Amino acid sequence: MTRDGTDTDMGGLEHAFPGTRCSVVYSVRSIDPRERHAAFDTLVAGYWKPVYKYIRCKWPCDNEDAKDLTQGFFARALEKDYFDTYDATKAKFRTFLRTCVDRYVANEIKMAGRVKRGGDRLILSLDFNSAEEETRRIEPAARADPNRLFDEEWVRSLFTLAVDELRRQCAESGKQVQFALFERYDLREPDDERATTYEQLAQEFGLTTIQITNYLSSVRGRFRKLVVEKIRATTGSEEEFVSEMNRILGGKPR
Repeated sequence: MTRDGTDTDMGGLEHAFPGTRCSVVYSVRSIDPRERHAAFDTLVAGYWKPVYKYIRCKWPCDNEDAKDLTQGFFARALEKDYFDTYDATKAKFRTFLRTCVDRYVANEIKMAGRVKRGGDRLILSLDFNSAEEETRRIEPAARADPNRLFDEEWVRSLFTLAVDELRRQCAESGKQVQFALFERYDLREPDDERATTYEQLAQEFGLTTIQITNYLSSVRGRFRKLVVEKIRATTGSEEEFVSEMNRILGGKPR
């Protein structure tokens, strides 16, 4: 159910697992500043929307406060090396991150007025307008369970980032048609009344149904690999990665 608000605005599928790679959760501990910042940027990309929506739904704050708290949290995390203390044997990374967010927000609320809005902190370039619009469409039942909402928004962010990366790669490799088919068939909204069968797509794009099948199979495989990369990057251990692969994609190691 959409909620009215008066807040302000601020500007062939492969099922094998990839080889073990270092998660960016650990790369943020690197002694190389460039590697640390690159890893931090990856974590921000995957988690800022879940953090923002989590704050909006759990804590008593408007969207401007939530923006400041989201910006402030990640800036503080970078400044104080929050993620260096993560221990994969004790909790999932998302659980650890959510705990850090709660502690940060609780402290900021307790010390309200100590730091002016914005302050002298690093300002991240984040699209809060779209995040707030999405937040307003969250159903009351989902708002009632912020922890579950956080997990679901993390998955949503993974897929959004994978779609954006797939679009970029297809454009660079001259495979815009493949992406257009993927977008039309696999990403279409439920109320989209345009072509919904391979035969209809073949007629519309001037291709054969065999070509449609092959193009979609290829682009879906690439999309899945991108999602796998996003999961690998934002989980804290191989065990957590395997668990999330099974849960999100139904993958089984072989």
